[in-house]
Parts: sequence; C-alpha cells; structure tokens
Amino acid sequence: MNYRSISDMNDAIVRNLHRLPRDIDLVVGVPRSGILAGTMVSLIANIPMTDLDSFLGGRIYTSGITKRWAGLDRQAHEMRKILVIDDSIIGGTAMRDAREKIAASGIEGDFIFAAVFGLSLQHEETDMVFEAVPHPRMFQWNFMHHMFLEQCCVDIDGVLCLDPTEEENDDGPAYEKFLAGARPLLAPTRKIGWLVTSRLEKYRKLTEAWLAGQNIRYDHLVMLDLPNKAERQRLGAHGSFKAEFYRKSDAILFIESEHEQAQKIAKLSGKPVLCVETNIVSLPDPLSLPALQQAARNLPARLRQTNLLDGRKQAVKATARALLGERGYEALKNRVKRPA
Repeated sequence: MNYRSISDMNDAIVRNLHRLPRDIDLVVGVPRSGILAGTMVSLIANIPMTDLDSFLGGRIYTSGITKRWAGLDRQAHEMRKILVIDDSIIGGTAMRDAREKIAASGIEGDFIFAAVFGLSLQHEETDMVFEAVPHPRMFQWNFMHHMFLEQCCVDIDGVLCLDPTEEENDDGPAYEKFLAGARPLLAPTRKIGWLVTSRLEKYRKLTEAWLAGQNIRYDHLVMLDLPNKAERQRLGAHGSFKAEFYRKSDAILFIESEHEQAQKIAKLSGKPVLCVETNIVSLPDPLSLPALQQAARNLPARLRQTNLLDGRKQAVKATARALLGERGYEALKNRVKRPA
C-alpha cells in the first residue's frame, strides 16, 4: 500500500516549488482535497488563493493581518497567471471539469493545471504532476473513505473512538460506561472488512451497540477471547493477537492506533500497518527497499542525491547510506545473500 500523509504532501510541494513560475498571481484549489494542496502552496509561496467555485464567482480569500502587503489585496479580475491545483489525479475527471468550468466562465488568464500526486508524472489533463504514487494507494485525508477499507483490518480504540482513561479502564462498571458512550474519532464512510480489537469478547454486545449507533458498517468484529483484563495483560496479547489474525486474513492493510503496536503487528504478520498516531506505514522489515523508499521521501535533497524510486543501484546505495549511516549500511549489506 502506497500511503501519503499531509506531511508528505507538504514535502512534495516544497520539492517541486522550483518548477512553478515565479510570477503566479493566484492559486485555485479544486474542491475538496485540492483546497488543502492550494492552501499549502499559497502559504509556502506567499501567493493569494481561493477555491474553484469562489474563483468562478470573482472572489478570492482575504489574507490575515500578518500577510497584508502589496500584491495580496488584488481583486480576482486582476489575476493573470493562475495555478489550478488538485491533491491527486487518476482519471482526470475533476481536473477536466475544472477546465470546462473555467472555459465556460469566460475568465481570461494564463492557467497552469497541476496535481500533487498522480499515477505517473504525466497526465493529459495537467501541465505537471509533482510525484508519482502508483496503486494501491491511500492518503491521510481519505483513507477512511477509501474503497480499500473493505480489505483492511481496523483497530477500534484510538482509531474509531478515544482510548479509555486509566479510571475508565477498570474492566468493570466504569469500562462498561465508557463502551456505551465512547467519544468518536475517525468516521468511516465505507464498510470496513475486519474490526480487530483487543477488547474482550465479553464486551461484544456493548461494542456492537456503539458501532450501530455510530453507523459504522463492517463485515467482521474480531475480539480477544480471554476472561479478563488481568489475563490479557499477563499474556501481553494485544499486538500478537492482532498480528496473528491479520497474518491469516486476506486483508491488505492493518490500521492501528499506537506506534509500538503498529511496529509489532507489522513484524509478526509480515504485512504493512498504518499507524494513525504517526501517520506512518510500518513495514515488516525496516531495512527493506520499500521501507527505505518510504523513509527517503523526507530526506533533504542534498542527501537524496538521486530519486530512490527510479530503482537505480546507485540511488539505493546513496539513500541507504544517508538513512542508516555507514555502520547500518554495512549491516544491511551483510544481510543480503550473495550467490556462491
């Protein structure tokens, strides 16, 4: 699973800022997620922005007190070079609709159409794509609404609702009260394949009632079949229980709340785990090429040297050295089996 966070979007924009003309007058975000990308470009490059519908209506966003200086107070009709940006592009329907609406409006200008992420670096509906992210892929801002959710295992506490406090987690009346009225967090709009939780089996009915009250759809609810909290703690079964089920399932991703558990589940299952605490995908082998690719996205350009994603041998070596240091790089080399 190729996952990109809001931080990754910011990094992709910063890395590609030099490709944009320096005389852009206005950034226009394509609703909805393109407004996030447009806001980032606007703030980083200090350019006025608006959303597509507001632009078509002749309105641009006002700037805050600290941003009010020459160039940021112009009207929409004064803008000549305009960047229209979306977060991602696949088929191009949203960008094509944006082009058609702008053309129909009769607004004149020098338009540049861009997407932060695309399946490749070229698309007929854009002038530029900042980063290629092939399928399967998810973004931080859409993974709870993604069609792949039906192929995922999802934790409950810390993902769908807040974790219980120490006082609430008494394995008794206080915990039952928590289960009945847990405060929701992320709200999925698609059916989840498997809810996999360390909640005990004896709390199934309370859990099912809460899920129904939140309109959360799922195929399976997998709970830990132990008599009490003390036994669960004695066995340390949280991560191992989730990992074992995930390993045997057909799920392609586990969405976990806590970083250390995400790493443990990934290691034990041999499959990727998305942690909502860090917005990082933990991979089974932190020294594997996919793990290095993921980590390399946040390397400074001077250390990245060449694009690791192109698969060239020298790029892999340079990035591995930058990430791991010389000792770590040598350890990685020693793990690779060489033919006799």
